[in-house]
Amino acid sequence: MLKKVLCLLVVSLLVSCSGEDKKRDYSLGFKLYKSSFSDLKDWEDDDLYLFDKSVKSVCEALKKNNSSKLASDKFEVSLSEYKNHCEKIQNIKNNKSLKKYIEKNFLPYLVVNNGEAEGKFTSYYEAEIKANTVMGGKYKYPIYGKPNDLVEINLRDFDESLPNQRLVGRVKDGKLVKYYTRKEIDEGILDAPVILWGDNIVDIYLMQIQGAAVATLPDGSKIRVGYHDNNGHKFRGIGSILLEKKLIEPKDASMDKIREWLDDNGDKAKKNMLLNDRFIFHKIVEADGPIGAMGLPLYAGRSMAVDRSFIPLGVMLWVETKSPKGDLNKLVMAEDVGSAIKGAIRGDYFWGHGDDALKFAGKMNSSGRYYVILPKNAEVKVYD
Repeated sequence: MLKKVLCLLVVSLLVSCSGEDKKRDYSLGFKLYKSSFSDLKDWEDDDLYLFDKSVKSVCEALKKNNSSKLASDKFEVSLSEYKNHCEKIQNIKNNKSLKKYIEKNFLPYLVVNNGEAEGKFTSYYEAEIKANTVMGGKYKYPIYGKPNDLVEINLRDFDESLPNQRLVGRVKDGKLVKYYTRKEIDEGILDAPVILWGDNIVDIYLMQIQGAAVATLPDGSKIRVGYHDNNGHKFRGIGSILLEKKLIEPKDASMDKIREWLDDNGDKAKKNMLLNDRFIFHKIVEADGPIGAMGLPLYAGRSMAVDRSFIPLGVMLWVETKSPKGDLNKLVMAEDVGSAIKGAIRGDYFWGHGDDALKFAGKMNSSGRYYVILPKNAEVKVYD
């Protein structure tokens, strides 16, 4: 840490002496650096396909938000400014006009944390499973809804000086204790409804990692399965588990290759999946896409999961990173979260639905940066 601080001080002195980029000293702490749209790589090339649907969906939700601000633990901006723009955005008829409106009324701010503008970007997708509404034959693996004994608390509800942290558990002998782990749930210790029965334990596990899936029933009809809640335990990625135990090679750590290994290794696969204590509970939803943390449908290529302690849900982000297809520079909405998505510059890009999405989403693991796009006339308060 001392070495990093000294390096940053030296860089700062060199920049100051040269007279270049004095405004961007990239000092320690969380920073938002006011930029222009000309700074955004390939801004002119983004046609905003599907972004209009995503931003208008978010706008509809923000209009119903009674808070005075859109905020994370690191910065806030007036929500009234957003609502004023949302009224106009929802009436814009084409993407060319939408882009001009954003350019005229918003500004990009480069996100920098502890002197770093680069972070990690991965991707997720909506899985596919085969299921039935009743148990029988190959449909023998339960997909659980939210447990009846799952209790949720927020520390700040009891004391405003405490962190704004959500905790879940269960009550035992008058005390709140940790909820059951994945292994305990697998052993049958659970008071929860079964919403569907699946035919493949690996498919259900991958659905839990992604948070949602489309289920095909025996008659060919399809229903959407969404995220409902979790057991409160820390997430441990199956890829990390298999790599640590040297069961796969680093070159085979993409999601499609991991899926192959799990399918081929039966009991050994189950034993390793149980090492991830985190368990996801689901619900049946009616929507155009999987439902994100804002309670809204996610749009392929236009929705992103972020760490809401740094980035407020509901803001626009300009992302500059790489995907398995090449450069990925585009406008997205911050409207979802994930247990593994932690950090100031950390994004999980929603690729879409099905096997093609799996093929690309499972291979994406890139460095990159993003700009948060905020109303031009709004006061932005940053908390270092």
